[in-house]
Amino acid sequence: MKKIRKGIIISDKMNKSRIVLEIVKNKKKHIKYKKIILRKKKYYAHDERNITKTGDKVILLECRPLSKTKRWIIKKIIK
Repeated sequence: MKKIRKGIIISDKMNKSRIVLEIVKNKKKHIKYKKIILRKKKYYAHDERNITKTGDKVILLECRPLSKTKRWIIKKIIK
């Protein structure tokens, strides 16, 4: 079963590649310092037609390795 993630595109400067920041789902309190920590994760995703822009909300689908860092494909754009 392939993994699915939601995120916001933070960079569209590469050709056919996008950097997507995962939307934060979990907030945790640090055990010692009692500060709330937000979990963030960057993913490199493949965009074959270069149609997405910075700020778009997208759904990512896991795939085979396409390059050294790309392991995701942009499946759908949510605006």
